[in-house]
Formats: sequence, structure tokens, C-alpha cells
Amino acid sequence: MQRTIRIQLKPDIETDSVLSQTIEQYTWSFNAVCKHGWKNDLANGVELHKATYYDHRAITGLPSQLVCAARVKATEALKSAKSLKKKGKTVSCPISKRCPIRYDARSYTAWFDRSELSILSINGRVKLSFEIAEYYRQYLAWKNTSADLLQDRKGCWWLHVVMEIETPQASVTDEVVGVDLGIASPAVDSRGSKYGSGHWKKIEDKTFELHRRLQSKGTKSAKGHLKKLSGRQRRFRKDCDHVLSKRLARSVESGATLVFEDLTNIRGRAKMRKAQRRRLHGWSFAQFQAFVTYKAEARGVNVGFVDPRYTSQKCSQCGHIERGNRPSQAEFRCKKCGYERHADYNAAINIRAEGIRMLKAEGSAVSAVGGEIRPKLGRKSKLRHSPVSTEADTVLGTPSQCG
Repeated sequence: MQRTIRIQLKPDIETDSVLSQTIEQYTWSFNAVCKHGWKNDLANGVELHKATYYDHRAITGLPSQLVCAARVKATEALKSAKSLKKKGKTVSCPISKRCPIRYDARSYTAWFDRSELSILSINGRVKLSFEIAEYYRQYLAWKNTSADLLQDRKGCWWLHVVMEIETPQASVTDEVVGVDLGIASPAVDSRGSKYGSGHWKKIEDKTFELHRRLQSKGTKSAKGHLKKLSGRQRRFRKDCDHVLSKRLARSVESGATLVFEDLTNIRGRAKMRKAQRRRLHGWSFAQFQAFVTYKAEARGVNVGFVDPRYTSQKCSQCGHIERGNRPSQAEFRCKKCGYERHADYNAAINIRAEGIRMLKAEGSAVSAVGGEIRPKLGRKSKLRHSPVSTEADTVLGTPSQCG
């Protein structure tokens, strides 16, 4: 289990200059390795090392550890681009304007007890003092592994230190909770709980209107305001996802399983009206699921993913599947048995049932606490849509507001 501590560094003028030179040469080395690998269709780390190491040592003046780190990072970027290209995506040669420097145990040392650190630079080791936020002190007993040095747009220096500890183990329970994510309602689970706030949606709409007005204005000050607005909107969404994911992860006991739809490539598959596309493309479902996964891991809770097909069209009472079962965004009314329920709640029950079916098909309840469980079936595989148990209906009422 890993967490990242963000430490702001405040170097003096001389050290700032050294760090700037180091990151500039590191970025050059990264881009040069990427260019060589892209030109020669090469993504093997050993071959790239042989082709670039000695030249880059002589040209950049970087220590050998940082030259190797830049090559490793470039190799990862090339492999990622190659993988995307195989999937039919349009890709180009990886390039970075200011590549963060990756340090390992041999190139940096942090002493949290006296708030000092030593990092490798173009002029050898430099020592810096730092202050750590009170929230991060809970992780100081963990083992520190790698770290990334970066400089933000304002010129501030940050060191992101990765802390590691053994994943907590817990006895597995039979509790399985399905979670339906949506654009109108951020999350609804199979117990009937609704996560989100209408106030957040109003803020998003207000921000969008301001963004549109500033774009149409087109002045220099408007463009500067747009840049600030973009960062503010990103931070607001991130905070909302943190709040909701924390509530959801804490809503189940240790050993339980949270089941989501696997929404990979949903933006390319979904067909929506023009008015709804803005919300679809601004929907941060992947970030939310990632936050839930790591927060659940800390509590010994599993996270599973199931095939999303027909979860919104299927009746959780009789199993009938029909597009007309959902006459509106919030309403579900089965054409066959007349069953009525909030559409997101009905979908969450279906997700839970599919999650239980998938777990049973794998032969055990859960393989490892704190991990991810994804369906083995491919996108083109045909799923069996059997009637779903209505056990939840006898216990739960209508969706309640939890936020």
C-alpha cells in the first residue's frame, strides 16, 4: 500500500539555480532517449541504455544515476505510446517541457526526524531543509521508497515522496455493495444510499457559463482568468471526488466488496444528445474510482468491476431487459412486470448481482483483500442476464441523501 507525501522545498538562490540546471538537462536526456527510441522503433531499456548512456553523460554532465533514471522514464513512455498505437490510438513521440526527476534510494535521502533531505544534482548532492504538513505525519513511520522532484508553474519546488507499508489484511465477508455512477447523481449504491449534492452541480454550471463568457471575450486578461479558472475547477472536482470516495469507502465494513461498472472507453461508446456531452466529457468517474480503490485498500475493502452492459435497462425484479424500461434519467419502470424504482438504484442492484455472479464464477468469494477484481470476460463476450434476487428490496427503502 502506497501513499505520496508532497513536500514543498524552499532552496536559496544558488541551490535553485543548480536544481533548474539539473531538471533542464534531465528533460533534455528524457526527450533525446524518446526521440531515438521513436525513430528506431525501439522500446527496450537495455538497447536504449547502450545507444544513449555514454553520449548523455558527456553532453549533460548529469550523474550516472540520473542519466539512467531519465532513460528508464523514457522507456516507460515509449512502451506506453507503443501500447496505445497497437490499440489504434493516434500517438506521437513522447516529449516533456520540464520532466520531473525520479529519485531512488541511491540518489536521495530524507531524514524526517530532523526535517532534512539530500538529493543528487548536476553538482553532486545538495542538502535542503523542509517542513511537512501535519496531515502527512501519519505516514512517517512507513518506508520511503522513490521520490519525484518537480517545479510547478509558479516556480515552486516540490518533492513527492512515495511511502510504502504492507497492505492490511482482514477476514473476508459476504457483504457485496453495487455502486452506480452517474452524471446527474454522482453515486448511488445497492443499499439505497445516494452520494452527492445538488449544490456541486450548480457550481459546475456556474463555472461553465463563466468559462464560456471568457472564451467569447478573448482578451489577454480573459485568457489569464481562464487559466486560473481551469485550475480551480480541476481542484474543485478533485475535492468532491475525495469527499464522496471517503464516505463510500467508510460506509462498508472491513472485508466487504464494492462493485462498480467497468467504464473504460465509455466516452467513445456512449451516444448522448449534444446538451449532455459536456457533462459526459467532464465526468471524472476514473478519478473517483481510483480514489475509492486506494481508500478502500486502507480499510481492507475489495473493489470489483463488472461489465456495464444492460445494467440500466435490466429490471432487478424479473430480469427483463428493454430500452423502454427507462423512460427518463431518474425513472425506471419495467415493461414486463411493472416494477418501479429510482433508475440509479435499480442499476446499483443489478451491478451488485453481477458482482456476486462474477465472484461465484471465479470459485471463491474474494482472492485478496484490498485488491481489484475485474471481469475475465472480454467486451465482446455474451453475458447471461439471469433474474436478480430482490433481497435488498425487503430491507432497503428508497435512496436516501448522504451528502
